[in-house]
Amino acid sequence: MVPHLQLRNARSSAPRVVLASLVAAVCVRVGFSGSAELDAGKCVVWGPGLSPAAVLPVRYFYIQSVDSEGRNISVSPGERDSFRVKISSLEQQYVRVHVPAPLDRGDGSLLVRYRLYGSSSKGLQIEVLYQDRPAVVSLSGPVYHEYCVCPERDPRVWSSALQCPEQEPQIQQDFISFPSIDLQRLLQEVPQRFSRRGGLVHYSLINNQLHRRSLGQYTDFKMFSDEMLLSLARKVRLPDVEFYINVGDWPMENRKAGDKPGPVPIISWCGSSDTRDIILPTYDITHSCLEAMRGVTSDLLSVQGNTGPVWSDKTEKAFFRGRDSREERLRLVTMSKENPELLDAGITAYFFFRDREKDLGKAPLVGFFDFFKYKYQVNVDGTVAAYRFPYLMLGDSLVFKQDSPYYEHFYTHLEAGVHYIPVKRDLSDLLQKIRWAQKNDTKAEAIAKSGQSLVRDVLQPHRLYCYYYSVLQVRACHLYTHTHTHTHTHTTAQKGKTKHKIDFYLNY
Repeated sequence: MVPHLQLRNARSSAPRVVLASLVAAVCVRVGFSGSAELDAGKCVVWGPGLSPAAVLPVRYFYIQSVDSEGRNISVSPGERDSFRVKISSLEQQYVRVHVPAPLDRGDGSLLVRYRLYGSSSKGLQIEVLYQDRPAVVSLSGPVYHEYCVCPERDPRVWSSALQCPEQEPQIQQDFISFPSIDLQRLLQEVPQRFSRRGGLVHYSLINNQLHRRSLGQYTDFKMFSDEMLLSLARKVRLPDVEFYINVGDWPMENRKAGDKPGPVPIISWCGSSDTRDIILPTYDITHSCLEAMRGVTSDLLSVQGNTGPVWSDKTEKAFFRGRDSREERLRLVTMSKENPELLDAGITAYFFFRDREKDLGKAPLVGFFDFFKYKYQVNVDGTVAAYRFPYLMLGDSLVFKQDSPYYEHFYTHLEAGVHYIPVKRDLSDLLQKIRWAQKNDTKAEAIAKSGQSLVRDVLQPHRLYCYYYSVLQVRACHLYTHTHTHTHTHTTAQKGKTKHKIDFYLNY
């Protein structure tokens, strides 16, 4: 008879499981690279993938290796396949579950991912095997797959299942400029002011059904907002609300709170110090989470298991590859040619500065995971914020980040000098700071690990869902200060008589 795992309380409210059942009579130990020895009976499993109610495109949980003294082990296991995981449905009818090998995160923990291709009304059986000795945890049904239209009617229950934070500092900051929202003004002003810029989409959420119309010529990236909003609506009942999403690169609203007339709330994927847009997680990390283990190579989970050699074995240089979307990137290549012992930088594609290719040369493409063969990564803006930044932070290299007016939704959690090394906008102090890192290797590694640890927490895929929902909920609460106008607009939309034609009804 296979024993079940036991739950243990911890500082986190997420379920944590002790693998005590892996051991029958005596402790099984295995040598790790280093002096620590793993005690399977004390290892811990935790994460949203152990909660049946936490519906995600790819579910995931973690295994933390622990030694015989109860201390977390902080190095990789010597045996690659010492832990294996099997997941199956408790239904009699077959339900496909894709479970790749656990990802070694390089710090004594492993990341387990699985994608369901059907729902299981009875639940799942998860077997965690250590050297082929199984322990089992059962997720009582129902356990829904990504495309099940099964929204939780009580948002509090859904938020609790995903362990959503009570507040997000960036959301609070973004809505300071909008203590209330006049829907009629929004509907009249936004198309006139912004539709010519070509990347605006008008969404209406009515009875948990999504409607949209496109404004402008360049709205192809609406597919990313479509897929995330639909995915969210399948999981939780969303508030009735109307809003505009900017699917272009640059944030739009440059009016300040004290201006007459004041700013209007435009939702964008990137913010700036000169604009008042409300920020969502970028389309890039959103799409990568939705398509993880299926349509993309790099996502917020896969990168955690592909961070290159251990710190001491990484090449002691800074690294950059990218297209020519900003002049500072060209400067970076010149610096690299003059200081090859400090920096390896190259442009992989020319579009904006094609006349410079002859002088600077074109570098071959490098797989993203190979970036982490280097101790230091240089993050330079593209057209706006460089959307590779969250992926670089999830690696275990030290990130040198260019000072920038642009920001993403999670930047408020980061502190310069603690989680990354800041460099001037013109990169004039970059070489000096690389030399500092080379001379202060222990401090450099500590900053890299600090940044990695923080971003592993705030950029977990389930936190992206929490963030999207919070933006919609706060937006709806501000809109309800004009209840009569809001209700009238949605009533006419439901009757198909809305003044602004809806070009598409987004079905499930």
